[in-house]
Amino acid sequence: MQEKIIVTGGCGYIGSHTVITLINHNYEVVILDDLSNSNVQILDRIEKITGVRPHFEQVDLKSSEATQAVFKTHKDAKAVIHFAAHKAVAESIQNPLMYYQNNLFSLINTLKAQQDNGINHLIFSSSATVYGNPSTMPITEDAPTQRSFSPYGNTKKIAEEILEDFTNSQSEISVISLRYFNPIGAHESGQIGEFPTGIPNNLMPYITQTAAGVREKLMVFGNDYPTKDGTPIRDYIHVVDLADAHLKALQRLLDPSSTQPLEVFNLGTGKGYSVLEMIKAFEAVSGSPLNYEITERRPGDVPEMFASTALAKQVLNWEATRGLQEMIQSSWTWEQNLRNEL
Repeated sequence: MQEKIIVTGGCGYIGSHTVITLINHNYEVVILDDLSNSNVQILDRIEKITGVRPHFEQVDLKSSEATQAVFKTHKDAKAVIHFAAHKAVAESIQNPLMYYQNNLFSLINTLKAQQDNGINHLIFSSSATVYGNPSTMPITEDAPTQRSFSPYGNTKKIAEEILEDFTNSQSEISVISLRYFNPIGAHESGQIGEFPTGIPNNLMPYITQTAAGVREKLMVFGNDYPTKDGTPIRDYIHVVDLADAHLKALQRLLDPSSTQPLEVFNLGTGKGYSVLEMIKAFEAVSGSPLNYEITERRPGDVPEMFASTALAKQVLNWEATRGLQEMIQSSWTWEQNLRNEL
């Protein structure tokens, strides 16, 4: 019998890729999503790729009543993977209350509904932003978390503190928090990928939309950082590698011999690339020059972040296997397919 897994935010970018990985490993998936930053048509794409249409419930997890009702319906689920959150740094600075309300209420309501319905395992979608502006590289999991430069990042830090308090108070509950670095790329089918609404906040869709003619030019936010070429350095990880890590984390949680109440893992490649290096790499892959302009720094950006991934390799038996060229090529293929459809 298939084990049922609830995936909140499963129509989103990372969520949808993880749903595909779960289905391909014979899990029954229930997606909960309010569709505020995603599209229900993603279900068609998941079905086209896997041959299975996941069960879908449109629900606003900010509502405790709605969350309780849907969890009661699916109380036979073995675990929850919680992606549902707003995630744009700049937007969170402009509208902090929306971020605190959405990201924290949805987590609290999910945890309460799990507790009330006997679903004892959670994987939390966290972020490297919990490290603030770290003083040493690469970043290990025992680096101190800091007050983030953005309300978005701060919601992830507060969420991890909530999870720590919650697991300390509940002997039955076990949680794995996965701190992502910078997910890019798309599924090898070219059928799903990152599809932000409005002007992208993340670098790769901004690059591919510029190359596709959707955006006039790419804005590079600052070239006066203390890095090798003055532009910020980030650790980019293929979204399918990220999805594989969620599968490994789920298998660990469901293993009866695993008894840790709360574990935290970095998910990255351990390599950092600057914005200008990413632009040059894209130009090499696509064979065409990219129109970009250097502009002022953006609030909330830190100079450099890349992960130590030793712990995930040791404990989860996971490491990223897809290189930068594959990440960029899959992103570009997805963008081209998308523009042909629209």
